[in-house]
Amino acid sequence: MSLIPGPEDLYLFHEGNLFRSYRMLGAHLAESEGERGVRFAVWAPHAREVRVVGDFNCWDGSGHVMQKVSTWGVWSLFVPNVREGEYYKYEIVTSAGTLLYKADPYAFWSELKPGTASRICSLDGYEWTDREWQSRKASQSVYRSPLNIYEVHLGTWKKKPDGAYYSYRELASELVDYVKEMGYTHIELLPLAEHPYDRSWGYQATGYYSVTSRFGTPKDFMYFVDCCHRAGIGVIMDWVPGHFVKDEHGLRQFDGQPLYEHSDPTLAEKPEWGTLAFDFSKPEVVSFLISNALFWMDMYHIDGLRVDAVASLLYLNFGKPREQWVKNVDGGDENLDAIAFLKKLNRTVFSCYPDALMMAEDSTAWPLVTSPIDAGGLGFNYKWNMGWMNDMLKYMETDPYFRHGSHGLLTFSFMYAFSENYVLPLSHDEVVHGKKSLLNKMPGDYWRKFANLRVLFGYMMGHPGKKLLFMGGEFGQFDEWKDLDDLDWEMLGYDSHRSMHRYVRDLNQLYLREPALWELDHQPEGFAWIDPHDQRQSVTTFMRSSGNPEDVLVIVCNFTPVYHAKYRIGVPFAGEYVELFNSDAGEYGGSGKLNEGMLRTDTIPWHDRQDSLHISLPPLAAVIFKPVKIKRKRTNATMRRGKADA
Repeated sequence: MSLIPGPEDLYLFHEGNLFRSYRMLGAHLAESEGERGVRFAVWAPHAREVRVVGDFNCWDGSGHVMQKVSTWGVWSLFVPNVREGEYYKYEIVTSAGTLLYKADPYAFWSELKPGTASRICSLDGYEWTDREWQSRKASQSVYRSPLNIYEVHLGTWKKKPDGAYYSYRELASELVDYVKEMGYTHIELLPLAEHPYDRSWGYQATGYYSVTSRFGTPKDFMYFVDCCHRAGIGVIMDWVPGHFVKDEHGLRQFDGQPLYEHSDPTLAEKPEWGTLAFDFSKPEVVSFLISNALFWMDMYHIDGLRVDAVASLLYLNFGKPREQWVKNVDGGDENLDAIAFLKKLNRTVFSCYPDALMMAEDSTAWPLVTSPIDAGGLGFNYKWNMGWMNDMLKYMETDPYFRHGSHGLLTFSFMYAFSENYVLPLSHDEVVHGKKSLLNKMPGDYWRKFANLRVLFGYMMGHPGKKLLFMGGEFGQFDEWKDLDDLDWEMLGYDSHRSMHRYVRDLNQLYLREPALWELDHQPEGFAWIDPHDQRQSVTTFMRSSGNPEDVLVIVCNFTPVYHAKYRIGVPFAGEYVELFNSDAGEYGGSGKLNEGMLRTDTIPWHDRQDSLHISLPPLAAVIFKPVKIKRKRTNATMRRGKADA
């Protein structure tokens, strides 16, 4: 490693095109004239002077003044005899002569909170064992594969009896084994970048390149990801390019003036969150953030990023009171620099990692979020379907007696289900801050709460789109997420919660086994209505299909506690069907009203189809049927995108 950043790297950094700037900036173990030490480099263009302070000089920087190596403000210094693990900061003399003590924006490791120093760390030397996972991932289409995500906050998934955290290495067995047993394909982790305040959950970071020290070292986290991959589990991380925390040791006014944030406070401030927005007009900020996205994939083998709060990037005035609104150069509300950044981010990530997952958490109706950039899109490959989530939770919170009046909430999402590549999220945001847990949102007595939650999960699994569930939902956590305590695992000692846990595990396993539930998630050919119009009884019936036109599932969902002993549905084929899955099964806590044995079709036209079935439709239940013996090919039952009444 050169002891001074090279001119080509410096040029690219200042142009916004150094996409692995973490190799140039930060603290790197190096050697000079036979002496081992560390080369420090930092961007601080407004500083009068920059010094390195740390354990190695008793926090006195007078003997370790950095050299300015670029006109645009990169400073560098080689310090001999500095060892891995030592603490350090940058002592910055501002243009006004004041002293600031800043953590390294590119540090790979941070002091455990409440400490705020950076630590010397090499990320080299870990021997990865996930080659088989990487090969398999590269050979599969993410769109035509199952994707069922378990969203996790590592600090509160499970704690030790004394309240201590599980470490990355302990979670590598505890959590990974659990996720594998439950049938999930991926773990999504709330942000792991170093952050000072536990209750920000990682969404207000100070160390973008520093995996949090709460749970161990960087190589401990490598081990965790490696174990996930060996178990066939992908890892997605929440990533926050929209804003950063104001803590003094962080990025705020890093060199005494606005640097990572905009110099105009109306553009810099995020009043809703008390944070600062990145200034995407600065090329160095673009280099910093795109490099960070690649860093997590390069160094930690992360499989994808869920990009947080995309709406706050797309719009200049997101979350701001009207008196603070501003306009762009075209007179609009769009943040043109942030939009250009997102496109550049996705183009760069996919050029390096074609099989990456780049998921936008976007609550707006911005078009073409998951379309190619060349076609006018933002270039993500997935978007959270926030509209589906809001409509479904509103519908499920309605008393079943009145759901017939809200039937459009149940069916409207199918009108746009194929406009983007969607993930259906039931995330942490929906079960915190007084919103109640998923189970406790459900109306009715204890039995009906569980039955409602089972039919919600069943309907979600049948609906086109990939899936995401926040931890605790799988066993019916009754209290909302308590972000300082672990989940209420003791609830598994009660029959209803234990049955719910089994239900979610079996539903997940069914999802993995049935390509009709995921192979054509993003194509209209994979879905067709049988009957969206039974508003009076709050029942929906639809089909899912895989690439094999005879591989069809018929899904019937009853959203009232009324039992229909004989309910007729049109079916795509004449022949014999079996009940593949029933959320009302006794082992799941249901009433046990099943369709047992072989079901034979009648030549009675129904729902615009030549053949039909009489089924038993349990109360508050999702039931899935599959043809096992086809006597006659369908004629007027082609799989096509149905139209639902809004």
